[in-house]
Amino acid sequence: MIRAQRTLRTAVEFSGRGLHSGELVDVRILPAPQDTGIEFLRTDIEDAVPIPANVRFHSNKDRRTRLERGNSCVETVEHLLAVCSGMGVDNLRVEISGDELPGLDGSGKTIVELFQQAGLVEQRAEAKIYQLREPIYVRDGEATLVALPADRDFLTLQYIASFEDPEVEGGSFQFDVTPESFASEIASARTFCLASEVEKLQAAGLGKGATRENTVVLGDPETVLRMPHEPVRHKLLDLLGDLHLLGAELHAHIIATRSGHRTNAELVRRLVDRMEEDQTGGIIRRETGLDVREIMRMLPHRYPFLLIDRVLEIEGYQRAVAIKNVSINEPYFMGHFPEKPLMPGVLQLEAMAQLAGVLLLRKMEHTGKLAVLWSIDKVKLRGQVQPGDQLRIEVETQRLKGEMGQVRAKGLVAGRSVCEAVLTFGMVEP
Repeated sequence: MIRAQRTLRTAVEFSGRGLHSGELVDVRILPAPQDTGIEFLRTDIEDAVPIPANVRFHSNKDRRTRLERGNSCVETVEHLLAVCSGMGVDNLRVEISGDELPGLDGSGKTIVELFQQAGLVEQRAEAKIYQLREPIYVRDGEATLVALPADRDFLTLQYIASFEDPEVEGGSFQFDVTPESFASEIASARTFCLASEVEKLQAAGLGKGATRENTVVLGDPETVLRMPHEPVRHKLLDLLGDLHLLGAELHAHIIATRSGHRTNAELVRRLVDRMEEDQTGGIIRRETGLDVREIMRMLPHRYPFLLIDRVLEIEGYQRAVAIKNVSINEPYFMGHFPEKPLMPGVLQLEAMAQLAGVLLLRKMEHTGKLAVLWSIDKVKLRGQVQPGDQLRIEVETQRLKGEMGQVRAKGLVAGRSVCEAVLTFGMVEP
């Protein structure tokens, strides 16, 4: 099922203390243009770069989901991202004055209410959707995650919980992810811990913002649950939030047993790998992709110096992916190690630069200009590119200000990194 991307109609604001840091922070969530995704911006850091909600920026941290980019990080993003997934919100700019989102009441309930008050609006672009076609399995000790194909236009999540404390009852819960079911069955479930681990968590510097109102303490006789199986439902909330790091709405059936943020992120990485394989093979075609004729309308390059064959997808001004099919008929193979033909490293860099030009020239104020390469830094040529290979090129904007743009680029062959660099461009009149 195809649906339009969505964002908020108006901005929302809230303040509160982080569940783990205990620090008071202010948050402002603003509508964002189509294809932006969910991105976080630290307002307390000078020249901070936006951090996209994508597994590329995931950094392992105990008991919460952490994203990191450059000199910025943001933690405990999973509840907000779960609300975005549950309500079908694709594009937001989240401004935050500290490194951890407020815990609020320990669930997604408050954010759902704020989003409902602000209202949602549809945008012109289609939402990115990934229909899983083959099973994926993750195991780490007793924690397992199984993602199964499902012939349906939504995501089904099932969680099976058991706890180390024999006095704490486990359980299982399953739901189909729709805005209605998320709001009524999952959003209000609060975070939790075991009574037997409270002192250990406090000694580790965690839970400084935890209270009896925002954290369920299992095994404590004073604890009162909001709903049956509240801890299991909260595990589903966390899982849904972590799945948002895929960068696409997933249609599948996922069964989780004792999994946490670390294993959730590993499942997302494997889903990304599978999605990229389907994309490169032509199984998935994005609305933002460009064929070679469209590329030639943006770039002045022509044979034999046009080194990208197809743009697979473009995410706003932030990221682009393309492929170069390396053929034995490439003219440079005649003289570059003809007995063992290799694609010259300088041409790999040129291919990355051409894709960066496509990305940067999408900005309206750069229309009709040329993206001229001014500097190349942090170059690494890690492997050979030979005839018959398909070079996958990925570029990501690091800085875009005025007439200057900087991107980080990399090339891969069959998932293996073969080249990378940081490229700086100037936008000039032809």
